[in-house]
Amino acid sequence: MTDWTRLIRDVPGFPKPGIVFKDIMPMLADAQAFAAAIEALAAPWREARIDAVLCIEARGFLLGAPVARALGAGMVPVRKPGKLPGAVIEQRYALEYGEDALQVQADALPPGTRVLLVDDVLATGGTLAATRLLAERLQADVVGAAVLIELGFLAGRARWHDAAPLRAALTL
Repeated sequence: MTDWTRLIRDVPGFPKPGIVFKDIMPMLADAQAFAAAIEALAAPWREARIDAVLCIEARGFLLGAPVARALGAGMVPVRKPGKLPGAVIEQRYALEYGEDALQVQADALPPGTRVLLVDDVLATGGTLAATRLLAERLQADVVGAAVLIELGFLAGRARWHDAAPLRAALTL
């Protein structure tokens, strides 16, 4: 299996001073590394009977869609405001460099759907926590969450308050 982690690079000062951005684009551009990363994300959930993967904008789309395919599940985008048609549910949240909001279509899932949340990076945990609240408002059964990279020093895992597992393919 390819060591996909070697293709993640640090970009200091992006998107603002003081932030060190984890750039996954070189990993995505390498077919073997990308496949290995998707396998690392999907493997813990193969027996979990996932119905849908909630993919968090924007890099979560790049990872969540192939994870959904690998698990034989549907994919539901969780987007920034103004990007989805029809009635939406919105959740505001704080992140490490400001505040934002996420939305999901109000009719995206029937109640009781077993969902996995997928994102690229777990930093302070605000994005993942907001997505979990959106899933709960849809009356979905949150089976767990998968992230490509967990920035352990930011303690975002502490905002994951449930028995549902949170799995990171790489912890830094």
